[in-house]
Amino acid sequence: MIVGGTVMGSAIFLVPSDVARTLPNPVLIAAVWIFAGVLTYFGALAFAELGAMYPASGGQYVYLRESWGKLTAFLFGWAFLLVIRSGGTATLAVGFAIYLGHFIPLTPTGAKIAAVGVILILTLVNCRGVRLGAAVQNVMTIAKVLGIALLIGSALLSPLPSALHWTAPAEFSWSHFGVATIACLWAYQGWFMGGMVAGEIKRPERNLPLALSLGVGGIIVIYLSANLAYLHILSVAEIAGAERVAALMANRTMGEAGASIVSLVILVSIFGALNGGILGGPRVYFAMARDGLFFRKIAEVHPKYETPAFAVLVQGVWSSLLAVSGSYEKLFSYVIFSSWIFYGLAVAGVIVLRRRHPDFPRPYKMWGYPITPVLFVATSMLFVANTLATKPVPSLLGLLCVASGVPAYLFWRRAR
Repeated sequence: MIVGGTVMGSAIFLVPSDVARTLPNPVLIAAVWIFAGVLTYFGALAFAELGAMYPASGGQYVYLRESWGKLTAFLFGWAFLLVIRSGGTATLAVGFAIYLGHFIPLTPTGAKIAAVGVILILTLVNCRGVRLGAAVQNVMTIAKVLGIALLIGSALLSPLPSALHWTAPAEFSWSHFGVATIACLWAYQGWFMGGMVAGEIKRPERNLPLALSLGVGGIIVIYLSANLAYLHILSVAEIAGAERVAALMANRTMGEAGASIVSLVILVSIFGALNGGILGGPRVYFAMARDGLFFRKIAEVHPKYETPAFAVLVQGVWSSLLAVSGSYEKLFSYVIFSSWIFYGLAVAGVIVLRRRHPDFPRPYKMWGYPITPVLFVATSMLFVANTLATKPVPSLLGLLCVASGVPAYLFWRRAR
């Protein structure tokens, strides 16, 4: 539920338009969603092996620490708190306020209050206990899957003639396919979140690989089904020209009520994705503090609720400030590409650790080794290189933002 619920935000309702503009052919559209899903699945398999080896709260931070050292792990955690997770939370919260405006008229000030309000409510929920946060996650994930199933069903069962025609593409461009892949990978963002709570689940050596496999596998099926539903009702040109493709499709299949249904489904999706990030993200800062590389207070477990409550609170307050200031947009665009550096390093850690510790107990071994991790790492590096080439200034500013963690690391190492 954490994996699936965190991945499914608003992207599947918006990204298909970008993909259709880049690849105006149903075969290529289906192919790129499958390719991005399989690539994400390879990453999940790597994290499953690492999580089963190191079933501790903190997920990717722990994997980077064990394979590449504490500095690399700290820089990931620094960027994760500064922008990647907190900026993502702010982005989702602002999106939540926008779609809430479909039902409740909001002034610009009211929208900011709504964005901060949803962050703080879920922050308090996840301070109160893992079970409570998990219960919210379960309900929201089930609700959003049912909502998306309703949209898909309305298209596939519609009496309207099908607009889908499988035809071979007139031409093919690897560069266009790569651009579309990047857009799809954005829609799969958050697949790694299950590992963040590995230290708080029963039988992590079994349940973490199972959760990652089922979560990512389920998302691939849902995303592909949603795109087939869009293509069944709308032509590729209509999808490419639509600002909100899901709303346009729902309007065709369910009339005027369709737009309200889509807005409600997106609200539920964003709420669930917000909760997943607020539940999982603070475990990274908790692990950093446990290593003596962050404020000691963040390493504390609440005596009553048994949660890293202060870590949850710190992320909630910082995300709220980013949402109110609006600065999250530039920061997020600067740093989000650098997260793929850390994904690639973490997956490469599977290769490093197999060579360094061949006899270390591995309750789960990733399928397709070494081809699957190499493909994931190569794609991650191509993604980073492409971003550096096409957006050099924002990319370099993002790298400087990550590098600002070096003096912070040296400070906490000396303090420890």
